[in-house]
Formats: sequence, structure tokens, C-alpha cells
Amino acid sequence: MSIPTTRRIVSVNKDDHSLSISSEAMPSPAANEVLIKVAAAGINRPDLMQRYGLYPPPADASPVLGLEVSGEVVAIGSEVSRWKVGDMICALCNGGGYADYTVAPASQCLPIPQGISLRDAAALPETLFTVWHNVFQRCHLKAGENFLVHGGSSGIGTTAIQLGKAFGANVYTTAGNADKCAACENLGAIKAINYKTDDFLTALADTPTGKGMNVILDMVGGDYVQKDLKLAANDGRIVFIAFQAGFNTEVNFVPVLMKRLTITASTLRAQSGEQKAKIAAEIEEQVYPLIAEGKFSPLIDKVFRFDEVSAAHGRMEGGEHIGKILLSF
Repeated sequence: MSIPTTRRIVSVNKDDHSLSISSEAMPSPAANEVLIKVAAAGINRPDLMQRYGLYPPPADASPVLGLEVSGEVVAIGSEVSRWKVGDMICALCNGGGYADYTVAPASQCLPIPQGISLRDAAALPETLFTVWHNVFQRCHLKAGENFLVHGGSSGIGTTAIQLGKAFGANVYTTAGNADKCAACENLGAIKAINYKTDDFLTALADTPTGKGMNVILDMVGGDYVQKDLKLAANDGRIVFIAFQAGFNTEVNFVPVLMKRLTITASTLRAQSGEQKAKIAAEIEEQVYPLIAEGKFSPLIDKVFRFDEVSAAHGRMEGGEHIGKILLSF
């Protein structure tokens, strides 16, 4: 196919942080990259943070927003062997996903899973990479363990609930209203607590499946930290992936000592290319069979056109979404 000399991108106005569509030169794939004609791109909270100057991209990443896409490979770098022109893939980008064409490392690309549309596959990379790395690689969630997911109705949360259940864990979650809680339970959570009306610490103090939470996935931080420590089981693991309620809080660390807790944290964007390639390989090996068996599927909240990107961000900022928000090209 003929590749244009320019591509359309979402630009951020540095003065008022507004979004608009502009054009720039078409990127060429590096030796280990592919050029993708984008079908859809996922909206993620780090995009909003970058838009407002709170999450600057690494020096070697594209300054254009967007961390995940799906689409068609239209060109490949000289060292790419797995992918060929015409392949349909989804990819974790090093920025640049809010564009009608983008480049991505070949090792961070995955095939479109059986049973998932090309458009909906754009909802997979960022959430699957995040959940797999933090819940399974870092916290080693096992069958039969109690698993608490904060923010269960988010893209990360809906992914974590489904994968936790698929791997045999007893999943609990928190969410912000009755509809969100119902959605979480429909996805497999044993119990979803509305944190706006109930204290999740009290609600989960005595779980029917054992004492305390073996693994806690927290994207809230703030005063949740102390509650996490209290809820954790002996030898429990707590992983933080965001601090939406704030980075600073007063914490009593006695439970860490007495229960031999492990506290860890990570951001996906700062991981090395080698680590992301390892995550991708494990996802294809461990998670793709679950997708084929119907045990996991991305929950899509709403799809916006590329030129409706401001409304898409508004949807996420409003906090009413359940699952993933996509841009369609």
C-alpha cells in the first residue's frame, strides 16, 4: 500500500492543555520497529497526566500522546523477523498512539487474539502489560489466594478481576457506585464494595475464603495505604501502580513487620524494552489461551472518533466509565 508522507496526530496546547488535530512528517520504523496504520487507540489515565504536564515522556519516547494501538503493519524495520506487511496486530507504544500511523517496537506487538475485533484489541496492551507485570510477575498471585483490586471498574481493574478469577484467585474489589460494583461482580468479583458508601476495610475484615488479602492491587494510595496494610494476610503482597488520592500519608508500619508483608510498585513506561518484551511473551503464552477459551475479554465502555479526543478525555476525567475508552480511526 502507498504510505502518506504525513500523519495526523493529537496535539496538546501547552498554554491551556487543549487538544487538537494537526499533521507532522510520517515516522519511519527503526531497525527493530514496525509502522502501523492505526485502527484504534486506547485512552489511559497516564495520557491525561501527560496532557497536563504531570507525566512527561522519557527522552527516547514520542511526545505524542497514546500508549496502545491496534492496526495493520504497513512497513517493518530491517531487523524485524516475526511481523510482515499486512499483519493485524495490537501494540504497546512508546508514545505516539494518538495518530493515524505510529511506530512500535516489534517485541511489544501481539497478534489480534481469537474472538477479539481489531478495534477492541486496542484495549489490550496497556492493561494486560500492567496487570500481568504487577499482579503475576511481581506479586505472584496463585490459585486459591484472596486478591483485592482497587478501582475495579477501570480498564486495569476490569482486566485484573477477570485474570484473577481465570487463574483461580478469590477476587474482591472496590468501585465508586452501585452500577460499577454490579459490573465488577458480573466479571467475577466475589464482592464489590462501594467505597463512597461503605468502608472497605470493615466490609472485607472477615472474608469467607480466608484471613486477609494475599495480594492487593492499589492505584489509589493516600489513606488506602494503611487500610491495605491492615487487610493484608500474613506474607501478603501489596503493589501500587498509581496514587490518585495522593503520594503522602501517615503510615504505621507495624503490620509490615508482624505480617512479613511485601510492598512494591512500578510504572510500565519506565520499564526497559527487554522487560516489556518478556511481559509480551508471557502474555501471549499465558493469557491468550484464556481469551480463546472465553475467560477474558476487554470490557469496552465507549468508542470515540479520532476527532472527538477531547470528549474521550472528558469521559475519563468524569470518572463514570466502566472499562476501556477507545479512539477509532
